[in-house]
Amino acid sequence: MAASKSSQAVRSSGELIPETTMSATAPKPRRAAASKAATKSAKTAKPKSRSKAEQRAESLEQIFDAAEELFSKHGMYGVTLKDVAQKVGVHTSLMHYYFEDKQDLFHQVVKRRAPITIGRRMEALEKYEQETGDHPTVEGALRAFLDTDLDLYIEGGEGWRNYGALGGQVNNAPVWGATLMYSLFDPVVLKLIGLLKKAMPEAADEDIFWGYHFVTGALTLTLARTGRIDHLSGGLCKSEDFEAVKLRMATFMAGGFRAVCIDRIKARSGDPNG
Repeated sequence: MAASKSSQAVRSSGELIPETTMSATAPKPRRAAASKAATKSAKTAKPKSRSKAEQRAESLEQIFDAAEELFSKHGMYGVTLKDVAQKVGVHTSLMHYYFEDKQDLFHQVVKRRAPITIGRRMEALEKYEQETGDHPTVEGALRAFLDTDLDLYIEGGEGWRNYGALGGQVNNAPVWGATLMYSLFDPVVLKLIGLLKKAMPEAADEDIFWGYHFVTGALTLTLARTGRIDHLSGGLCKSEDFEAVKLRMATFMAGGFRAVCIDRIKARSGDPNG
């Protein structure tokens, strides 16, 4: 989802000549007059009117933020263009001006932040691959993939947390989510798969793909922040606690990968003891 940024209005002001630049004893009349003129200019200067492109960018950013929050809570089918317009405080006609329909808005919201999370994870995976060469570990690869993403939800505020919950919905929606996942996230996922294969060269490909399937399921459930773990643990664990998740998830998943893949390798070799 191509991430867009709000443009800030640019303000201009007249320059006020500092008093320290004038003679302390007898300032010249022309310099004093210039100073007064500059002061008056500074007080009366008006902000420049924003360009249409700046106004459009700001409007879209507000719409995307509102839609992202609503979609993350109610799903694509539980939100209308009118709902988003009301949350932003604009007329529904503006929504139809910017977007073909609700699905168009949904797709643009999903695509907005995608390059950031994909880029960060791809960079982390490539760096880890360079550092480890032909000897990556399962946990190291998973940490480059998972921890880098979790940091966005720890540090990025409620907007990123809404995006994470929305991503959880997209990843679990076979009709309207699968195509988005394919087009946006396949390259970074396959980069992780490649590192996992290098870390476990004797493992069967299907075991590594199943392992990733379990990883992404746990991750997207976590990002959904359903409150389920809060209820089950009696408040001991919190859905919002991404730092606790980061501390445990990669280690837990690495253990599962190793157990399944090693057991399957033993089974194929006919030697239960390895």
